Amino acid sequence: MSENKSRTGISSITPGEIRIRGYNIVELMGRKSFAEVAYLVLKGQLPTDAEGKMMDAILTSSVDHGVTPPSSLAARTVISGGNPLNAAVAGGILTIGDTHGGAIEQCARLLQNYAPKIGEPSEVAAELLADLKTQKMRMPGFGHRLHKTDPRTVRLFGMADELMFSGNHQTLAKAIETMFKEQGKSLPINVDGAIAAVISDMDFDWRLGKGFFIISRTVGLIAHANEELAREKPMRELGISDYIYDGPPPQKLED
Repeated sequence: MSENKSRTGISSITPGEIRIRGYNIVELMGRKSFAEVAYLVLKGQLPTDAEGKMMDAILTSSVDHGVTPPSSLAARTVISGGNPLNAAVAGGILTIGDTHGGAIEQCARLLQNYAPKIGEPSEVAAELLADLKTQKMRMPGFGHRLHKTDPRTVRLFGMADELMFSGNHQTLAKAIETMFKEQGKSLPINVDGAIAAVISDMDFDWRLGKGFFIISRTVGLIAHANEELAREKPMRELGISDYIYDGPPPQKLED
């Protein structure tokens, strides 16, 4: 093999045949769910039944959360401006960052860094939070602007228990939540934190965190963009409609 040739272990494409991680895509079609194939592509191996069910729940949990998140608003705004569907979806995905969808990655990184130290969960939780305080950082994956208890978190952790995926990362996340309660802070584990903990216990690299959110939310973005196109007038008023101008007073150019 030439040293200059590109290499990939994801897919092999030859005339009349497409293989994903070694599996013929035609054999996967109709026999494995999208979630199971997504697991295969990301992890490099087919999931067990339990892993497939957990993966499906994770991808379903973030499929949409209304019209107000930045990604939904962006997708609708872009298509309202007369752009095609792919541009609208891309616009939505580009808003996914550290404060919108990025908490999965950030939380998973912290959990994976500290969970190996697990002894007494409360002690590790205290160490993690103390380190974050020193760095003037907040714990990602906790708290929600709408949900006092995120129903998706309850379901994901319940399924993780049923399917035997509860490990040190979830234990640490729950210890952090308990510590917040003891401090009088209402910061429950949100869906991002729950996903971070579960994928960590499933041995996924934390750097795939945003990927899980993107795969899931893309479905919602397509629906929002299509609804905007089908039901609304182009270039309608979206986003901020009530604002206060606080810039310079009227200026006059000198002759």
